[in-house]
Amino acid sequence: MEKEQNEHDDALEEKELDEETLFIITQTFKALSDPTRLRILHLLFQREHSVNEIAEKLGLLQSTVSHQLRFLKNLRLVKFRRQGTTLYYSHDDEHVMDLLKQSIEHARHH
Repeated sequence: MEKEQNEHDDALEEKELDEETLFIITQTFKALSDPTRLRILHLLFQREHSVNEIAEKLGLLQSTVSHQLRFLKNLRLVKFRRQGTTLYYSHDDEHVMDLLKQSIEHARHH
C-alpha cells in the first residue's frame, strides 16, 4: 500500500503537465461538470442500461441521453454492447468512477 501511495505521489509531483494530459484532464472534468452526464454515470455505476432505460429512469428524452452517451463514449468513460438492435451502456473507466464516488461522498459529508 505504501509503495502504491509513493507512486501516486510521484505522479503528482511531476514539474509540468504535457498538453495531451492537460487536455484529457480538462475533458474529464468537463464531462463531470454536467448534471445530466453525472446522473447517467451514476446510474451506469450501478449496472448497465439501455438508452431507453436511462431515459425512462432519469425522465429524459432518448435523444438527450443518446447525445450525452456519445460525448461520454468519445472520452472512453462509457462503453456499449449490442444485443439485437439494443445498445447496453456501462461505465468504462474505474478511475473516473472512483472520482465520481469520492465526489458524491464528499458532497454528502457536508
